[in-house]
Amino acid sequence: MKYFTKDFIDFFKELAKNNHKDWFHAHKKRYETSVKTPFTNFVDALISEIQRHDPDLQIEPKDCILRIHRDIRFSKDKSPYNLHYTAFVSKGGKKDKSIPGIFVRFAPDMIGIMGGCFGPTKEQLLRIRTSIRNDPKEFKGLIENKDFVQRFGEIKGEVMKRIPKEWKEACEKEPLIAHKQFYFVGEESSDLITSTALMDEMMKYWKAMQPVNEYLAKVIQ
Repeated sequence: MKYFTKDFIDFFKELAKNNHKDWFHAHKKRYETSVKTPFTNFVDALISEIQRHDPDLQIEPKDCILRIHRDIRFSKDKSPYNLHYTAFVSKGGKKDKSIPGIFVRFAPDMIGIMGGCFGPTKEQLLRIRTSIRNDPKEFKGLIENKDFVQRFGEIKGEVMKRIPKEWKEACEKEPLIAHKQFYFVGEESSDLITSTALMDEMMKYWKAMQPVNEYLAKVIQ
């Protein structure tokens, strides 16, 4: 099934050159037709596809999709609109990015597909580190899986600059323990957005990330 027309990409290309309220308001109907509505329909379909494998996922598109408006309160760049459309499909949705799920970002130049824990709390981070320290082979086995590596490469995230004394030995044995975040990123060409293969490819990414997401979700509970 095809969810998007070429105007999804064209809209953001033009917005990049006209990132101000007057242009956006003049093209509001186009935004609704070519961007917001088809993206909502796609996320709804993605949720349904994931529910076939994970029926515990109970969430609506509105709880997953981030606003196109940028938060410019603390930014030097006062452009009011994002040049991409994003959604975080997980049990916590966009309100709790510590809960693993699939995060998709559709932009005119690429598709970003991300998973893992973006913002674990202090307590959740301690549980992840403790679990890896207690059984490093289990986590390493998941992130060294051929399909995971092919699509995501490696675990990303900010790393502790100063490692506490009680964690030094563990971090020497397994450097991943020094991470403050545990997420991973894949990327596809923006041509996929208008392809009939879009959903199939997104589900391949979801299946590749799911074992790692399940591990992290279980650990942080």
